[in-house]
Amino acid sequence: MTILIIEILAVVFGLLYIILASLEKIWCWLFGLISVILYMFIFLHGDLYGQFALQFFYLIMSVYGFFMWKKPDKTKIKEWPIWVHLLIIFLGSILSLILGFIFSEYTNSAHPSLDALITIFSLFATIMVTKKILENWLYWILLDILLCYLCFSISSYVAASQFIIFTIIAIFGYFSWNKKMRQNV
Repeated sequence: MTILIIEILAVVFGLLYIILASLEKIWCWLFGLISVILYMFIFLHGDLYGQFALQFFYLIMSVYGFFMWKKPDKTKIKEWPIWVHLLIIFLGSILSLILGFIFSEYTNSAHPSLDALITIFSLFATIMVTKKILENWLYWILLDILLCYLCFSISSYVAASQFIIFTIIAIFGYFSWNKKMRQNV
């Protein structure tokens, strides 16, 4: 199987994941899991070690998210206060600097600082998705734009295209979840 075929399959399953997540459908986690496994190979092939390691986290979170969303009381969409997001940005920036230094000193990462930043903030955003925190979509909008650039820089054009589409779906997800949250108040 060539890298292009793997990339196309990862994109298809990734799109199914994000579309179903934006619609708040539990089966998004299954499609996300398949996409994650395929992306592990792609990022390892592209020497993006932070993104490769992040896929292990996504693998665990896909299972966790499925069970969180499967609860009988079904987690409701909610917002976190601004101070929580400021704390995330502060901690995420420090952790990104540390990880970026590690990537630049001890690996041949193609983009150590950007790879680290995306890795760290993707961890936070993924946790927010599993807990149905509305603002996860705002993080993903920015992260998807950065991931588009990162994939483009390693000539992973299909994946880069996917992240353009993910950005659009994340915008839709934000407004969709916001509407649902306001209706359930």
